[in-house]
Amino acid sequence: LIILQLWCTHNRAKEVEGQLCQSLEKLRTNYADLYLIHMPTSFDHEMKKPDTSDSLEKLWTGMEGVFKKGLTKAIGVSNFSINQIERVQKSASTKIHNVQVECHLYFPQFELHEVCKKHGISLTAYAPLGSPGRVDWEVPKRGKMQWAEAKAVLEDEIVKKLSKKYGKTPAQICLRYLIERGISVIPKSVKEHRVKENFDVFDFKLTESEVEELKNVKNRQRLFFFDYMINHPEDPFKHERT
Repeated sequence: LIILQLWCTHNRAKEVEGQLCQSLEKLRTNYADLYLIHMPTSFDHEMKKPDTSDSLEKLWTGMEGVFKKGLTKAIGVSNFSINQIERVQKSASTKIHNVQVECHLYFPQFELHEVCKKHGISLTAYAPLGSPGRVDWEVPKRGKMQWAEAKAVLEDEIVKKLSKKYGKTPAQICLRYLIERGISVIPKSVKEHRVKENFDVFDFKLTESEVEELKNVKNRQRLFFFDYMINHPEDPFKHERT
């Protein structure tokens, strides 16, 4: 699958097609399988100040355009709030096909998942393992971000208990948990053995009671707050910030 994203310095309807075509040219292909709006917050090309010239509803018309032209087989959004998803759905002629958000054991996205199911939208979880490598991530033109202290998903006691029971790694238990909930997962790794390991999750199933036990873990924490979105009119996490 070829999944591409529109970066937030180009969140304008008139720039959607050009940005997609640039990416397709680099990949030497004529279509993507999925094209996502990476962030709901728009910035100028230097990423120095917010740009609100296009509403999310207007931006989505650009996404509809590339879908109708066959440049992508599906279109979606990433890091949108429930309210923002509902706004786009209300105005769209082509509805959202996929939503990609942070989702893992400690940030299960129950409410957002229900909204997706209501609209027939598939949900994809990034950072499904709690993104232990996030500290090295750099925002284009912004550099590295500051990260709050967070408990390690892979060190959870319930996860380790199930890991021992099934003879699977903690990572495989965490991935299987999300798959059991009907959520696609996109774990990241640069090590070949871990990439292979992440695929080896279809030869076992958790019981319903085990899934419920994992759903009821007490720790809850969003990891990716993207602080550069603070004070932006479309900050999707403004109600969660303290």
